Amino acid sequence: MKLYYLTAYSKTGEHLINETLEAETDKEAIENAVKRLEEENLQELPSRLVKSSGGMLHFHP
Repeated sequence: MKLYYLTAYSKTGEHLINETLEAETDKEAIENAVKRLEEENLQELPSRLVKSSGGMLHFHP
């Protein structure tokens, strides 16, 4: 399993989600992150998903 970091922000910059996710593939990590954002109704707010090894997989300004 690979480790990923999901962060979502309010419009003022406050962290609303700052979690780690585990997934087998980058695609699975993106799907899990989007699902998590939807669960918290945060999909329209700024968010990002990055790999622990470096590299951004998802960015929503």
